[in-house]
Amino acid sequence: MGTVPAGARHDLTDTQWRLLEPLLPAVSERGRPRTWTRRQLIDGIRWRIRTGAPWRDVPERYGSWQSVYGLFREWQRAGMWARIVQRLQRWGDEAGLIYWDVSVDSTIVRAHQHAAGARRDPSAQVEPPGAEPAGHALGRSRGGWTTKLHLACEQGRKPLSTVITAGHRGDSPQFVPVLQRIQVRRPGPGRPRSRPHRVLADKAYSSRANRAYLRHRGIRATIPIKRDQQAHRLNRGSRGGRPPAFDPEAYKQRHPVECSINLHKQHRGFATRYDKLALRFEATTTIAAINIWLRRLVNTL
Repeated sequence: MGTVPAGARHDLTDTQWRLLEPLLPAVSERGRPRTWTRRQLIDGIRWRIRTGAPWRDVPERYGSWQSVYGLFREWQRAGMWARIVQRLQRWGDEAGLIYWDVSVDSTIVRAHQHAAGARRDPSAQVEPPGAEPAGHALGRSRGGWTTKLHLACEQGRKPLSTVITAGHRGDSPQFVPVLQRIQVRRPGPGRPRSRPHRVLADKAYSSRANRAYLRHRGIRATIPIKRDQQAHRLNRGSRGGRPPAFDPEAYKQRHPVECSINLHKQHRGFATRYDKLALRFEATTTIAAINIWLRRLVNTL
């Protein structure tokens, strides 16, 4: 019989912990000694996001649920989860694991009934979560309340940036924001790298504004043209100009973004939104990205 509980089979391995531990903030020596180690609490957070269970149901082997949720909330408010992803991305870029042909797409996340009921003014909470968007990034559709994740990933299926919006929001307006969030730090001084070689996206992102943005930054675009846009150009004759270049062979490389979305949705706490606040759900998305990066770094470094 195995000695590891069935629910702990996805806990951090020793190799993953050696990668993650140097990225964490220093432990304060003030106050009483901690009852549970930081590794236990982080594994408890990861367990909850992987299973989608309520915080109160986190197994006791990870510590009290209040301590597990408290660390999740504290680091969300401090922006620590996002900084961990940035440091993992930096290591990946230094190791040559980022392929700078970037794919962009979005996915709908169904909101559970427990995601409803958040305060209209989260800043009035005892511990305000931060700049919570209006409506908590919840949008009504035929299937009920939904949230949409806009994702940019590289060819190895590793996420580079995300944007959270309400489920009924369009894809094209978030094209530029999700690309602007790509900030991969380089070793030493200097600005983070933010410009891909090529951007691949489907017809939903085929707008003049998006193409103009890529052209202004010197980024090659591989985006098919919508039929109505093509017909409108033909109707204008010579005034319609030449159609934008499109490489169907290069477009086949867009598939990794679909795989990256599937990797995110292996986390049931992400595949169904249970968090009432958009900032908490964004932290859930970020921790799913941390798990993806850790697996890739351990397998390749």
